[in-house]
This record gives sequence, structure tokens and C-alpha cells, in this order.
Amino acid sequence: MTTPPKPDPRLYNEDLAPAPERKWGTYSIFALWMSDTHAISNYAFAASLFVLGLPAWEVFLALLVGISLVYWLMNRMGHAGHRTGVPYPVLARASWGVYGANIPALLRAVMAVAWYGIQTWLASTAVVLLTLQVAPGLDAYNHNSVLGLSTLGWIAFLVMWGLQAALLTRGMEFIRKVQDFATGPVVWLVVLALAVYLVAEADGGISLTRSLTGLSGSAQVEQSLIAVSLTVATFLTLVLNYADFARFTPDHRSYRRGNLIGLPVNFTAFAVVAVLVTAGTISVFGEAIYDPVKVIEKIDNPVVTVIGAVSFIIATIGINVVANFVSPAYDFANLAPKYLNFKRGGMITAVLAIVVMPWKLYSSALVIQYFLGALGAFLGPLVAILLVDYYLIRRGRIDVDALFSADRAGEYFYRKGYNPKAVVAFLPAAVVSAALALVPAFGAVAPFSWIFGMGLAGGLYALVSRRGRETTAVGPVPEDIITSQVRGVAEQEPAVAEAPVAAVRPVPAEGS
Repeated sequence: MTTPPKPDPRLYNEDLAPAPERKWGTYSIFALWMSDTHAISNYAFAASLFVLGLPAWEVFLALLVGISLVYWLMNRMGHAGHRTGVPYPVLARASWGVYGANIPALLRAVMAVAWYGIQTWLASTAVVLLTLQVAPGLDAYNHNSVLGLSTLGWIAFLVMWGLQAALLTRGMEFIRKVQDFATGPVVWLVVLALAVYLVAEADGGISLTRSLTGLSGSAQVEQSLIAVSLTVATFLTLVLNYADFARFTPDHRSYRRGNLIGLPVNFTAFAVVAVLVTAGTISVFGEAIYDPVKVIEKIDNPVVTVIGAVSFIIATIGINVVANFVSPAYDFANLAPKYLNFKRGGMITAVLAIVVMPWKLYSSALVIQYFLGALGAFLGPLVAILLVDYYLIRRGRIDVDALFSADRAGEYFYRKGYNPKAVVAFLPAAVVSAALALVPAFGAVAPFSWIFGMGLAGGLYALVSRRGRETTAVGPVPEDIITSQVRGVAEQEPAVAEAPVAAVRPVPAEGS
């Protein structure tokens, strides 16, 4: 086998290269999903469907259907990540070009930075709650405002920021160990304890079969379909960059089993507990409370408050690791691999999370809707382009070494490093998807905007790629890990011929 040329330093570093170790087994993938699905937002989403008027069994069914679709998409993306061993921005070079991949990577990074900051700030509110529970005298520092935050709020935010930065910039293997034994399991214990407490206090006064608001049958069907679609839309961010995690799995069975236990099984079980707790609050407190932090406050027990606040902090670290840190760390590293690695990309993410002042973003419904909502509408088209390219156009035949080559004749160089066909497919699909998501006239179909965006982008990309490609790969998609020499070639020391010192003489300047 001929040795490929050394990878271009503008496209390569050790963090972007194929994974040298694969230690993420079934449990690690399962723990990954525990860290993500046990977010307060997912809890509130399931509970809100129940409060809206869907009977509990319909909530479970809708979420099970939605998360099963997510499970299917994760397995498709996991296949590509496992076989190539590279993170999402490198995998995207096959469809977008070796430089063009920065377009989808940066779109994903911008959204992740915003949500990383928001989640960090939300966790800091729990730190404030915990601080005031332990030291009520500090309340005097919680009523002024410096750029929108109180003094205590700033201290809590920076403490949370520093804690996450110290943990997350230690690399993917450290992240795996933290999530395996901390972020996911701890939250499960807390919400299960809440469910047991409220079910016992309700003394059998919980109904899981009736609608709280008396929704008609047709309205229940409509809300169930919306719930299915929003469940998928919520996870599209992780579908897009799931290669960042699947690249570390030793075999296909690891990510498939981890996905099965962590998504359809775990997510639905978590939704069951969320609805049980919410139903319990109706019987015990006389009102439906679908924010678990407020449930904890309502119990009015200092020990419960402290445990709840700590669990909320841990849950936020978990969701930030999975959904909002790993991806932009790789995305920023992909911009300038010669100067930025995973840790430096992560620090850029963390610093920008302060600069955007997330408490102001989150407090503005207009910003959330139009800025983050528009970026979210782009995810469906991005997912579609990558999957169509990998499965329909290339049939899984990826030259991993060529992903790191800036050779003009390289397979993924296209036109000056950009694939115009990906742009042609993405732009109209993104415009349609964003319009359906944001224009009030299309409010009825807004929850399904990602479907239109994904279908349009996938169809356009398949059409223009097949037309311009002389040969389209055929046959089944291979299962084996793709062999790559790029890491070994990059680590080779350049051969330098040694010459006797006496042979080296200064060259006289012209005219002397």
C-alpha cells in the first residue's frame, strides 16, 4: 500500500484525526443519553404535554414514537462516525468540501455557544438558590444589577463557568468518565425520589387516563403529532454531531445498544416519571407544576432544596457536555487545526458564552424565536445533506485520508475546497424551513418545519450530485472500520539529510 502524503496542517491535528482509542462501550453511550435526556427542559416538555390536556398514555406514546425516530437517525449517523473515526466537521468535508465544511460547523457552533451560555446561566440560578439556603445573609448582594445580573448572580455564573471549564477541557476520555458515574445517574435518583414522595402523598389520587383540559379527540391527535415532531427537532442538534461520540465506539453493537437503552427506553421512562410527578403536584399542591425546581421549592425542606439544587447543577453540566460543548470545541478546532485543538476550541466556546450575555438572550422571547429558532431550522437540511451523501451517493465509501488533503486533485477538494452542490441544496431548503418556523402565517406547520427542510435539502442534494457524478457507488454500505494512515503519516519525523559541517559555506553576495 502506498503511503499517502502528509496531511495538510490547515486540515489536521490529533483531535480531528481518526480516534486512536475506542473506549466508549454500550454503557458509556447509555450514560451519554442519560446526561442529555435528563435535562430539566426535557422533563418540562413531557410534563407540559400532560398539563396541556393529553392523557398520560398519549404523552408516553407520542414521545416513544418521536424518540424512536431519533433512535433510527442516531444509528444512521453513528454508522458513519464509527466507521470513519472522525468528528462531525471532518466528516462533513466529504459533502461540503475540505474548507466548505466550516459552513455547517460554524452554524452549529453559533447555536451551541448560545445554548451553552444559557444552560450555564440557568445552572447558576440554582447556585444562587443553594447559596441563599446556606447563607441567607448574602441576599443583600442579590438585588443590584451589573449588566443585567446581580453581584451574587455574577459570582454564581462565574463559579459555574469555571467549574465547567475545568472539567470539560480535560478531553473526551475524562468527559466519558464523568458522565458514566455522575451526571446521568444522579438526576435519575432525584426525580425518582420526587415521584415516590408525591405518589405517596397523593394517596392514590392520581389519574393517568383523563385529559386535564378536556381536549377533544381531534385536538389530542394534533397535539400528539406536534409532540412527535418537536421531540425529533429537539434532538437534531445531536443527530448532526453524533459522529463526535460514535467515533470512539469499538463496534457497531456498542452505539446501537447504547442508543436503544438510552433513547427509546430511558427517555420514555424519564417522561413517565415527569408525568407522575406533575400529576402528583395536582393532588398534593392543588396545581400542576411542571418545573421540578419549583416542585422542590414547594416541598419547603432545606435538605430537599440543597439536594435538588445540586442535582440541577449536575444535570446542567451533563446537558452542556453532550449538546453544547463537544460540538463547538471540534467546530472551532476545524477552523484552524494548526493553532486550535479540542481544548482551545472548548475555551473559545466558554469565553464566547460569557460575551453573549446569555441571561439577556434568554429573557428576550424575540431573540430566542428569531435567532436560535432560525438556526435550529437549518439543522434538518444539514442532517439530510450528510446522510444522503454518505448512504445514497457514496454508499459508505469514504477515503478518510483524503479528508485531510488540500490537494487540488483530491476527492473532496471540489471547487477551491468548497462543494457548490451542497450550497445549492442547503440554501433554498434552509430558507423554506426558516420561513415555515418563523413566519406567523405558517404557524400551523411551524413544528414540522424541519421535515420540509430535511426533505427538500436531501432531494436537491441527491438530484444535483447524481447528475454531476459520473459514477455513483453501488452495493451495500460496508460495516468495517475504514483503514486510515493519516495519523501515522502525520507523526512521522521528516527525513533530513545530515551534511558535514565543513561542506556548509556562506554564499558570497553578488558583486563582492
